[in-house]
Amino acid sequence: MADFEKLNLKEAVIVEGKYDKIQLQTLLSSTIITLNGFRVFKDKEAQSLIRNIAQKRGILIMTDVDSAGFVLRNFLSGITDKSNIKHCYIPTVFGKEKRKEKSSKERKLGVEGIDRQSLVNAILKSGATINGEERVSSDAREITKIDLFDVGLIGGDNSAFFRKELLSHLGLPQYLSSNAMISALNCLFTYDEFNVMLNKFLNNTEV
Repeated sequence: MADFEKLNLKEAVIVEGKYDKIQLQTLLSSTIITLNGFRVFKDKEAQSLIRNIAQKRGILIMTDVDSAGFVLRNFLSGITDKSNIKHCYIPTVFGKEKRKEKSSKERKLGVEGIDRQSLVNAILKSGATINGEERVSSDAREITKIDLFDVGLIGGDNSAFFRKELLSHLGLPQYLSSNAMISALNCLFTYDEFNVMLNKFLNNTEV
């Protein structure tokens, strides 16, 4: 699959952890959000973010096929409008991920351990919107790190503090990294919408 062209999905993809995200980034140019395991059960900000993204563009849940994966899948289905959810089920394959010393309790490979072609097949079967035609036009302006740098939200002495203030102002989790923040912003807002909100924030804040 050396010449494989990455898929671009309309839906944001929800996975359990960072290694799942790393695996899918070789296949997708889409937004991928990590749950960080069961942390999401108590993280009201993360739950709110997922609901907002689901409402804006839909989500594709892609958890492991073990019992923990199904618990997470069911939890997300319970906190989000089901009409905004699509489900992707990876095949059941027994084995051990390369980075781990031992196999999991149920001996099933997670998203990170499944071969790329099987992951692509699972995504195609999920009903996800491929190439994101419904989301934005091809010439749509996305929010970038440069936009945040230009107003002092990245690269300044107090940038981390003001990013947290902006995230709080927008109702987003304050712990998001700058990369995760930009992914979330592009899921929820157009460039013009974000600019309006950013200007309101800056008018009330000295950055």
